[in-house]
Amino acid sequence: MQRKTLVIFALIGLAACVQAGANISFGNDAGPYANDGECDDPRFTGGAMAASLNVDNIKNDATDCRELFAASRIRVQRTAAQFTPQQCGAVNFGNNSASYANDGECDDPRFTGPGVDEIMLSSDLGTDANDCRALCQAGEVWLK
Repeated sequence: MQRKTLVIFALIGLAACVQAGANISFGNDAGPYANDGECDDPRFTGGAMAASLNVDNIKNDATDCRELFAASRIRVQRTAAQFTPQQCGAVNFGNNSASYANDGECDDPRFTGPGVDEIMLSSDLGTDANDCRALCQAGEVWLK
């Protein structure tokens, strides 16, 4: 039953992303990594995202993000309403081997929300379990 619920949430999220596509403000190309073929805007997620994301790049990589979104290689991240704290039980949070584990912020790039660090590195995936688990259960972070 839990897997079925997750699939339904994923489909709802996908439909919301497709609907939202027409209303996305991609911004401009003022960021330092604009027009490099990767989306550097942390509002998005997917296989064509840059390995390191910083909040300073929000709306500053418009051409890359717009083209990758249109090609379905990235999507808009989920909102808090699309992921409930109860769903945290199905997440493999990994271990606590990150340099900044146990600092009260989630450093795992799979997550978004007010409890994540402002700089997200792909090398921190699954390495900040205690912080991310606690923040997920509190509704402060959720899977992108």
